[in-house]
Amino acid sequence: MSNKKRPLILVSNDDGITAKGIRVLVEVMCELGEVVVVAPDSPQSGMGHAITIHSPLKLFPSPVFSDLGVEAYHSSGTPADCIKLAKHEVLAERKPDIVVSGINHGSNTSVSVLYSGTMSAAMEAAMSGLNAIGFSLCDYGHDADFSHVRALVKKITSEALSKGLPEATVMNVNFPAAREEPILGVKICRQAQAAWHESVEKREDPYGRPYYWLSGKFINPDKGEDTDEWAIAHNYASIVPCEFDLTAHHAIGVLNEKWEL
Repeated sequence: MSNKKRPLILVSNDDGITAKGIRVLVEVMCELGEVVVVAPDSPQSGMGHAITIHSPLKLFPSPVFSDLGVEAYHSSGTPADCIKLAKHEVLAERKPDIVVSGINHGSNTSVSVLYSGTMSAAMEAAMSGLNAIGFSLCDYGHDADFSHVRALVKKITSEALSKGLPEATVMNVNFPAAREEPILGVKICRQAQAAWHESVEKREDPYGRPYYWLSGKFINPDKGEDTDEWAIAHNYASIVPCEFDLTAHHAIGVLNEKWEL
């Protein structure tokens, strides 16, 4: 019998600790190592990398995964807050071998990665020097079918555990929604150069006061066959390596040359 220590895996998300996607992710991670969960107590989709600084954070043990024997906590904070609380409180004396976030109910391809709480949890972990992956399923249904992605989630995480990730890099993994045919494979991609064309709908409440609904339509003019959007459209899982250094390095020389400062 091997005495090799099982890896420590921290799990979080942005859909809340009771979401179906995180249940699937925890079940798969239990096959790979010791799992600890720190996740929001309610949905935090679209929170991006927000952190809580004007009110106290709450953190409580949760019985949600007690049937799996998994230590879990729910927090009043954002996904990024959850990673900070895990690092400084829950796992203060231990370092996770990997942090996985998701499985998100909905796509985080292209520019959606900038708004994603799922990916911000993973980014927060990567900023602390931890290996991190964000998983998303391109199906927004609360009862979405995740059965076709379990094997790939396990395979991708296993690869990251055994071979590591490039320094200061986090993996943004998206899966197509369930179809009659199985997922064809995995593509290492770039982020599609697409955008949300926004609209704001103005309404009035019963007292005549205005309120607004934000909405939009996703427009993808990028026809490249090396993008995450192309992969998903053609029934492949996409992996986009992302970094938290937002410096436009190519622009430094241009500005030094052309601006008179």
